[in-house]
Amino acid sequence: MAANHPTGRTPAKPGAALKAIRAQQGLTLAEVSEKTGLTVSALSKVENDKIDLSFDKLARLSEGLKIDITQLFGPGGSESPRPQSATRRCITRAGEGRSIEMPRGNYLYLAGDLLHKRVVPIVGEVLAKDIQTYGEFMRHPGEEFVYVLEGILELHTEMYTPARLETGDSVYFDSGMRHAYIAVGEAPCRILSICTTPERELIESQQLIEGHELSAGAAGPGAGAAGHGPSRTQPTVKRARKKAKPSKGV
Repeated sequence: MAANHPTGRTPAKPGAALKAIRAQQGLTLAEVSEKTGLTVSALSKVENDKIDLSFDKLARLSEGLKIDITQLFGPGGSESPRPQSATRRCITRAGEGRSIEMPRGNYLYLAGDLLHKRVVPIVGEVLAKDIQTYGEFMRHPGEEFVYVLEGILELHTEMYTPARLETGDSVYFDSGMRHAYIAVGEAPCRILSICTTPERELIESQQLIEGHELSAGAAGPGAGAAGHGPSRTQPTVKRARKKAKPSKGV
């Protein structure tokens, strides 16, 4: 990301946080894998800081472990009580936030100290330049709004032709649809991304529906969503109001 105010940034520590949360909940890596759809090998690498976590994987961990996504940004993974009234406020100064740096982009998570947010605001610098070498597209539950702060962004999605967005342009889309960000040209490409996160009750109700479907279809091969195998493989990446094709995040 652009480093105008580097001193206020705190590197996110999802590996240490995940290990602490897993210990608090008394879970093995295999159990976390079952809840999130991430492989045991990938989870082990996360805990040992050998791979980075995109928003997609953070969301899957958050939903599978029933925690706030912000709890994955600190080493302790501590939880705070849900506020009872609408009196919260969180100011993030210029350049502050929890940062995650990856080959395809650097991302600064804002309002990182505030738990139970309905949206996750992120400022990102897009580094990927070639869709042919991009790899697996991103995908996560909810909706996303992207505003181009600087440069030119090329948005690729599975259902539409690529869209080129210049400074000041924006796009709102269902983030359950596979998508990828490509920076066009040599100038820096910076974006503001605001992602919605599903309500916990919505996730739980969907799991209840899936459990009912599994029971009803146990006698035949149709139990489980098409392409997923057993429905419990990725119980947290589906949306209750809209069926989605299987995938996982960056």
